[in-house]
Amino acid sequence: MSQIKPNHKNQMVPFFFKDDMKSPPPVVLKFGTGILAEPGGCAIDLVQCKRFAKEISKLMKQGIPCILVSSGAIAAGVHVLGLEKRPADVSGKQACAAVGQPALMAAYARCFGRYGMTTAQLLLTHEDIFTEKRRKNAQETLKRLLLSPDLIPIINENDSVATEELNLGDNDQLSAEVAIMMQARLLLLLTTSDGLMARAEGVVSKRISTVTNIQDILCHVTPEKGEHSRGGMITKLKAVQSALSAGIETFIADGRQPKQIEKVLAGKNVGTRFLVSEG
Repeated sequence: MSQIKPNHKNQMVPFFFKDDMKSPPPVVLKFGTGILAEPGGCAIDLVQCKRFAKEISKLMKQGIPCILVSSGAIAAGVHVLGLEKRPADVSGKQACAAVGQPALMAAYARCFGRYGMTTAQLLLTHEDIFTEKRRKNAQETLKRLLLSPDLIPIINENDSVATEELNLGDNDQLSAEVAIMMQARLLLLLTTSDGLMARAEGVVSKRISTVTNIQDILCHVTPEKGEHSRGGMITKLKAVQSALSAGIETFIADGRQPKQIEKVLAGKNVGTRFLVSEG
């Protein structure tokens, strides 16, 4: 089955899909608003976007398929609409998401296009994951996209229509569900924290590099979250638990630091690594 796709120079380049072709298990990357937005959460940080595009494009050219689960639509919409701050009400957030999603994808398209990559957008709700027919459709679409090293699937919650997603943790759980659906080799949650931090008497002492049992580290987790985050560490650990239960190793790392994705895949000691229980 022949397909045609435009490259970054707007030329039409043929490539071929065969029904029996398969890609290696993908790496699922989750980007939160805190690492994508400028301070204040009212615009997309294009420096970050460009850096991520460069790092991910390099991996995909090396034959490592990636799926990006990205927040940031509301921040992009606040900027496009010229608002001074993010709305607090649900309808205001949904309006910003509706305006901001095309702007966010346009930014990704420009940044990835610099490296000959084409972006593909999928807007999903949790119902799309848990309804059998919809799940199968999403799964097959992603499988087909992953056959090309020049296509990067970018998934976001469909915030403009689904109110429940605004309360489910800033794409944390959705990224775990996507990782499970696609039988990912790894789930990497990039956030503003250098992994999970140990606390002694309420004071942060050091980074926890490896976790073998989530129950053992819950004492270090607080309900605190970033100003523009809908989740926080608690929702990230719930997502981690979901992924681990499906046999998917997971990392939480600092998305503001360069080359974190590359270092995680190279086995470097960065962020917090959550190991799948052998039992």
